[in-house]
Amino acid sequence: MRVPIILAALLAALAPCSAIAQVRSAAKPVAPVHTAAPAAKPAGPKAIGKFEEWTAATSLEGGQSVCYAFTRAQSSAPTLPGRGDVVLTVTERPAGRDAVALSAGFAYAANAKVELTVEQVSLDFYTAQRSAFARDGHAAVMAFLKSKQIAATSPGPKSGAVTDQFSLKGFNAAYAAISKACPPK
Repeated sequence: MRVPIILAALLAALAPCSAIAQVRSAAKPVAPVHTAAPAAKPAGPKAIGKFEEWTAATSLEGGQSVCYAFTRAQSSAPTLPGRGDVVLTVTERPAGRDAVALSAGFAYAANAKVELTVEQVSLDFYTAQRSAFARDGHAAVMAFLKSKQIAATSPGPKSGAVTDQFSLKGFNAAYAAISKACPPK
């Protein structure tokens, strides 16, 4: 007779546990708590190298490598208070080669015209906000490869012209580096 008594006592003791288990299984399951890894930061520019006055770098844009070489103006006249960096850049993309841009450090007036003079060659640039872009980037690059100095002349933010001087020392090596790192497709 002891077995039925022990069995009855055991069932009585387990009944509350069974009820709790049934309530828990009827409730919505609780998802395990996972700590998510921090979101990966977009890869920033990676230096290819410094070539005298020019720097070459690469970055990802839309999952594809983009390579560019850039230099800062050696001099600007007249001096404009509060003007940002003045940078000349040549960019190589898989779908677009020899994109040449000039960042002025100030906003251009609508439809302003910018002219780059490389030796005796004048190159026409169009503007959009704070940048000017070569109408014929390939011709600009070909001129850069044969020269030592660039003068960019543009209308200033108020009145009068602004002239920026850029060195081409190291451009040929920087251009070769970006062309190798981002070959045409």
